[in-house]
Amino acid sequence: MSKFRTIVMYFVLVMVTLALLFGINRVERRLDEQVAEHNLRFTGQIKNAPPVVVFTTVALGSFRGLVADLLWLRAGALQEKGNYFEMVQLARWITDLQPTFSGATAYLAWNTAYNISVTCSSYADRWRWVNEGIKLIRDQAIEYNPEDPILYKELAWIFQHKLGNIMDDANLYYKNRLAILITNILGSGNPNWQELAAAPKNVAEFMKLYPEDHRFWRVAKEAGFENFDAVFNAFRSAEPAALPVSITGPLENDPKLVTDLTAFFRAELLRDQLKLEPSTIVEINEKYGLMDWRVPESQAIYWATVGLERTPGHKDINCERIITQSLYEAFRAGKLLMIDERNFESIIVVPNLALVDSVYRTFTETQEYYEKDRTYSTFRSAKLNFLQEAITILYNYGKFSKAAEYYKILQQEEPGKWKASLESFVMDQWVEDVRDAAVKKASEIISGLIFRSINYLVYNDQDAAVANERIARYIYRKYAADLGRDDRTKLPSYSEMKKSVVESCLKIFPPAMVEVLKAKLEAERAAAEAETTPAGEQ
Repeated sequence: MSKFRTIVMYFVLVMVTLALLFGINRVERRLDEQVAEHNLRFTGQIKNAPPVVVFTTVALGSFRGLVADLLWLRAGALQEKGNYFEMVQLARWITDLQPTFSGATAYLAWNTAYNISVTCSSYADRWRWVNEGIKLIRDQAIEYNPEDPILYKELAWIFQHKLGNIMDDANLYYKNRLAILITNILGSGNPNWQELAAAPKNVAEFMKLYPEDHRFWRVAKEAGFENFDAVFNAFRSAEPAALPVSITGPLENDPKLVTDLTAFFRAELLRDQLKLEPSTIVEINEKYGLMDWRVPESQAIYWATVGLERTPGHKDINCERIITQSLYEAFRAGKLLMIDERNFESIIVVPNLALVDSVYRTFTETQEYYEKDRTYSTFRSAKLNFLQEAITILYNYGKFSKAAEYYKILQQEEPGKWKASLESFVMDQWVEDVRDAAVKKASEIISGLIFRSINYLVYNDQDAAVANERIARYIYRKYAADLGRDDRTKLPSYSEMKKSVVESCLKIFPPAMVEVLKAKLEAERAAAEAETTPAGEQ
């Protein structure tokens, strides 16, 4: 009787267990449907994850939270002791254990890029930590959470604030390293983005377009490169990245093939190292204006834009703020003239005037969408600040009609406030800028005055040329004496700044103006040599 009772009990327990499992399965399916329907974040199915992450999430189940907690405790203890190097691996493990906990990853990346980096005295070590913070979000977390705007905002913020701002003493080092990295990938600061976007999107497409019996592979194998990885590794190892001469040499009679191959390998290297898609860059350039992708602000705009595209509803105020702020900064100082590849101690940037209309348009559209009926609008306040700066910058660079156009817009935005002439308005702004200029502002004013001086020089207006350069030198000396003594705020030498602006003019001026400018510069050089040469030696 007792044996029968035991069998019945086991049978009942099995049936109850099966019923509970069936009920749990139905509830889980319903929860999964609601998650998919409402785009909720959860720790169930993970997309784009490598095998090790899939294994840990399935094998450990709910226990992975306990393991992650232990790793958090370990990371905190290491940070208190100043033992930071193990924390990189811990951060990656925590992200693997909780791949969809984007808040944790955002904090770990911020902690690495900000708190840990500044404890290092070496700028190279700081850059390494900042880069680790970037890679934790860009190369890992976004793969698991492609629709989470928090991650895109945090990644864009690191580029905009940590690299683009001047708060960190190592900011010039960061800017140089980023510019050099991108230049090495692209081969120049102004690549043909349409060519890169038109290239095959991945290795499979490339192999389909260039099968094994293609001439390219025959030449590659004769040069000792047996497969795609061998060619790609050779390409990426060059500085700047380039196909080996042993491949391009035999193909020199087919320049289009060399150009197409180079475009693909550059695009693939850009995707591999920085996760940037050339076709998206083309879309951003078409929307806002041609950007210089060597500066941090362009990277910030890229990731905030991708965040909006992938976020359900395609709207997120934090990503919108990143775009408007970064566009503003890119207009102010988003065109790179000179980098310091040897010492990483200086960099010369000038305003990207091509962005002026898109900055104003973006501020206006964002204000209309998010703050239309508010008494106080942060976007409107920022737009008014932009208008005042834009007028001065445009005037500095000789864009007088455009400056007048934006002065009228400012007067319409704030009726009755701005009654002075355009020239008087600009002079008042100069006085304020010299008194409390930041390094970016000082650089753009000085570069703009030098640019105007060169234009006047070419058009034989010697008095105006001398006057503008005299103002530029005055502002330079004033800034250097008052604010430019620290490493993070100092400017390059005046001669370096003038040389960079001159080189930029030689590239953008029409051929006839270039010849006139070269003749003027040669005459100036000869006159300077004559003044320094004693009379008896002539």
